[in-house]
Amino acid sequence: MGLALLFSTFAIAQDAADFDSLVQAGSAARDQNDATTALKLYTRALELKPDWPDGWWYVGVLEYGNGSYSAAQDALSHFIQLTSDAGPALALRGLCEFELGAYPQSLQDIQHGLALGAANKPRNEAVLRYHEALLLTLGGEFEDALRQYAFFSHTGATDPEMLTGVGLAGLRVQLLPKDVEPARRELLLAAGSAAFHFMAGDNDAAQREFQALFERFPAAVNAHYFYGYLLFAKDPELAVVEFKRELEVAPANADAHVMLAWYFLLQNNSVEALPHAQKAVAEAPASTTAQLALGRALVETGDVTAGTERLEKVVKLDPGNTEIHLALVKAYSKSGRKEDAQRERLLCLETTKDGAITVAHP
Repeated sequence: MGLALLFSTFAIAQDAADFDSLVQAGSAARDQNDATTALKLYTRALELKPDWPDGWWYVGVLEYGNGSYSAAQDALSHFIQLTSDAGPALALRGLCEFELGAYPQSLQDIQHGLALGAANKPRNEAVLRYHEALLLTLGGEFEDALRQYAFFSHTGATDPEMLTGVGLAGLRVQLLPKDVEPARRELLLAAGSAAFHFMAGDNDAAQREFQALFERFPAAVNAHYFYGYLLFAKDPELAVVEFKRELEVAPANADAHVMLAWYFLLQNNSVEALPHAQKAVAEAPASTTAQLALGRALVETGDVTAGTERLEKVVKLDPGNTEIHLALVKAYSKSGRKEDAQRERLLCLETTKDGAITVAHP
């Protein structure tokens, strides 16, 4: 064996011994909650072996605990590159991105992490679903945000920040609780508290709090809409009353018009549905739900050509939406386009074969 090879072999063996010592010492420091020492030791170990996944995970967790979110994000990204089953790391990176203000990336990582089992521990699930709800609200996905907040409704949580978050989603305000102006906090907190009682099944308390909300903030936009939205699944007639009251406060509220259009379509009253659908589209032309409601209302009131054209446009925007394909089945059938109707039926089966059904109305 040549001297160069001998020294190389010795160096490798020495590095391996040093690596093992550093890992052992780092783990001991971590067990004693000495994050500073553990970070130094793990970082030195990673210099010797940068493809050590656990080291990047430990560094990521420790940096996150220290509030060093950029460093934690970087470490977790290394871990994710080296590991196939990285659900918790993706979720934790999402929390880092949230703190750094990278909100779209944060939502993507948190949702990906949840899909890979990051919520297996109850405490982790609560933290992740809360942040997911905040981010969905910030992105204008209010209904999805409320579904996440419903997860907490039986926990008895009364945290003002969370209730403010529920209020933001319900009143359709694209803000984080920390960014709410002081003058709006009481309204949002009251709306969130009333909704939280409703989600928990305490309908009497919810009704009292919503009525107090209406009396205290009579001009609050989306307050009646919010209560109507919550009521819709259980008591659509009462929900309609709230949607109509919302239009007294805000006549141009596209969401209230959409809900009224859907209510009348579900009652097979397309004549009543049509003007609400038209108003909704006029106020929110980019709304898939409004366009679908108008397409259906036009077809069912006899304007099959205009309704079909509108449905054909909206299905391009949301090709996985089963409700749109079903509406096209009816439209094509009414106009005698049997082959097109059959194609849409097959597409409906295709979009529902895995059990996942996308709909455009509540």
